[in-house]
Amino acid sequence: MAGKDILDKNKNRMGKAHEALERELGSIRAGRANAALLDRIEISYYGAPTPLNQMASISIPEPRVLLVTPFDKSVLGDVEQAILTSDLGINPANDGSAIRLVIPQLTEETRKDLAKNVKAEGEKAKIAVRNIRRDMMDDLKKGNKKGDFNDDEFHNLEDQAQKITDDAIKKVDEIVSTKEKEVLAG
Repeated sequence: MAGKDILDKNKNRMGKAHEALERELGSIRAGRANAALLDRIEISYYGAPTPLNQMASISIPEPRVLLVTPFDKSVLGDVEQAILTSDLGINPANDGSAIRLVIPQLTEETRKDLAKNVKAEGEKAKIAVRNIRRDMMDDLKKGNKKGDFNDDEFHNLEDQAQKITDDAIKKVDEIVSTKEKEVLAG
């Protein structure tokens, strides 16, 4: 495999690590209603686990309120139960046709805990990026041994790989910093 192909493939993998981090941070509540809070909730629908966002419309009628309206009203109780048993910490209010979730105002202590969680997710993403860098370097070394490129090209590719990694780590820091500010400001 050519050196540029190795760099491009791993740069793409680092981009996926950023997307995963953003998805993960989207599920951390920041005192405002966000439909991503419900992304991980699944309901047993005719025996099959089904994501909530595939069986209900989720809207935000007010800044701190989520409105979940199931397409099939017969699953309203199941949806309510799934939200109750989730780790959201929000009590659903069932009005017979929809479920209203009022996002409570966060205390200072809760905000600090959430900020710690955000940093922890950022560290996981950095570890993923470093693991991708290690794989990239291994691929480059193998290519150098096979004679795909000479030593000068190899060192140039190593420098490019390090720059790609540094940029990816910087982007992780930016994503974490933005979410941290959002959580702490509320």
